[in-house]
Amino acid sequence: MSVQNRWSKLIFASALICSSFVLWAQEGPDVPDRPSGGMSAGGKWTESRSEDRMTAAKRVRFDLVADNTGEGDDQARIILFCTDGKLKLADFRPNIRLSRPDWPGFWGQPQMRVRVRADDAHSDHSWNWIHGHFLSMDKGTARELIGARLFRVEFRTPEGPRIAEFSPAGLDLNRVREACDLKPKKP
Repeated sequence: MSVQNRWSKLIFASALICSSFVLWAQEGPDVPDRPSGGMSAGGKWTESRSEDRMTAAKRVRFDLVADNTGEGDDQARIILFCTDGKLKLADFRPNIRLSRPDWPGFWGQPQMRVRVRADDAHSDHSWNWIHGHFLSMDKGTARELIGARLFRVEFRTPEGPRIAEFSPAGLDLNRVREACDLKPKKP
């Protein structure tokens, strides 16, 4: 066996051992902020809980998927984000491209005008437009949502107006009150 052949085998074996260590180390970090698997929160709602490892902040997320969208990840949804017992964010995510915002809000953030129907009442709102991906709902609309049987949002896309339909009935209101300090409101 030649010296060159021995060196090539030694280099190959070393590279194989090093790459196996690298692959073994790629398991990924322990992510404490990853929410626990979603569980039912009543009706068509799901609830996920997590805790921030640095601040010990308790985070709860309530998701409601639209009734009139297809299967998969691109379903329209409403998400309520709560931290330490307070509602931090209520998002409407149509998961399709939104049209341009209508005008700047009071602090200069772009806003889109939407029409909301909660049961038999409808109203117009200006929601904050976030990078063309989703709209940030106001707290009053979130309160109407959790107390409604039927909830619809009419919003604009480049192709024209669209309506997302939701069935929020059945949500365990005690869980929402405990996690978000949010009580239902009649429209």
